[in-house]
Amino acid sequence: MKLHLRHYRPWIVFAFLMISLGLGDIVLGAESITRLSSKEELHSLKKFHSIPNFRLGGAYRFGDEAAYEYGGDGGVTLESLGQEPLRVAYITAGIPKRDKEGKIINAVVIFSYYSGDATDMVFFWQAGQPGVEFSEGPVVGPGRLIDTDRYFVIYVDSIGLWGASKPSDGLGMRFPDYTYMDIVQANYRLLKDVLGVKKVKLATGVSMGGGLAYVLAILHPDFVDAIIPIGANSFPDNVARWTFRLMTEAVKSDPAWRKTQGDYYKLPRDEKPGIGLKFAWSILEHTAYDFNYRVTQNWQEDVLGYVFSWDPEEGAGSYLDRRAQDFDANDILIRNRTCDKYNINEQLSLIKAKTLVVHARNDHWLIYRMAEWTSKQIPGAKIVGFDSPLAHYAIFRAPHVLRKDFLGFFKEAGIVPGGNLSWSKPQKTGFEK
Repeated sequence: MKLHLRHYRPWIVFAFLMISLGLGDIVLGAESITRLSSKEELHSLKKFHSIPNFRLGGAYRFGDEAAYEYGGDGGVTLESLGQEPLRVAYITAGIPKRDKEGKIINAVVIFSYYSGDATDMVFFWQAGQPGVEFSEGPVVGPGRLIDTDRYFVIYVDSIGLWGASKPSDGLGMRFPDYTYMDIVQANYRLLKDVLGVKKVKLATGVSMGGGLAYVLAILHPDFVDAIIPIGANSFPDNVARWTFRLMTEAVKSDPAWRKTQGDYYKLPRDEKPGIGLKFAWSILEHTAYDFNYRVTQNWQEDVLGYVFSWDPEEGAGSYLDRRAQDFDANDILIRNRTCDKYNINEQLSLIKAKTLVVHARNDHWLIYRMAEWTSKQIPGAKIVGFDSPLAHYAIFRAPHVLRKDFLGFFKEAGIVPGGNLSWSKPQKTGFEK
């Protein structure tokens, strides 16, 4: 089955949305040229919270949690740059279980991937969503592997894209160079201060989201019981770094970006950088699938839509057109810088959480042997691998492909799975209260 991500025309968001669950103030920045949710039909599920005076891009003194309570040393606040306070975004499913002090003790946190957000992970993993067909079944929902009858599931956005604060809110290339640590620490403040989570039973995510699960267990070793990084890395190996730097140079090759050096937000939509984004996504997609599978595909029907050209033939780049509409050049450039600088190798030994590393052995983006190395640095960690023609994109299917491994790990970690692991039967979604 081919991967078909849904894309929608971008719309301009104004600060009119005020949702409140009594959990904190909602702050949406002023006009942004990118929308707040990847899957527009799921946007109503998303909630927002602001964190005043959070420092981005600073240094983290690992082991000293008080030092990075609101970001790293020497970091920059958005307020100091004339912006609204840092915004985070999230979606919840299931019913929280609380201790005598009212703190949540059954939380499961799900981080999203490089280009995704909470709505994307809901789309691919939550019962009742069409994306579960690609994932070979729901992962989250009543009676599912991550059982919303037992656990309170929190899907979170990452700084830099979609619902969280991002360069396309207006700062562009003046937006601080945020880090994986910033993304996780901001969401930690959300979990602790807004939702009232005492401890996380499980943190997981795919691709970049798996890397963020590692970071949560490093920054707050006693806060999370177990992590399952899926298709993730602990540093940018040569293959990943090469890919992201090629993407970056592709974006910067756009004549509109070169002319403005990223200062294009006052220009009409059709004068903003777009062709460089198409080039960048084509570079990334070239190695997304296993090459042995890619060569079996039909060029016209399955491949040409991903192929970039400055002078494209008919039918070329149709997928790339949608990606260019959905994303902003500066958002991608700074996200790539964030990925390029990420390296937690020296901190892996700080992880106390039970750890199951999951990886596709034929992943062309994030190499399996590097994941093996990472797993050996974490006390007691296990790694399981699998092969798939979808290579990196098989990460969405991993909980079903490796069902026995997940169930065994859940048992070791004290996590009770749902009993209905079949996905073909209609069932509640888990968003019901």
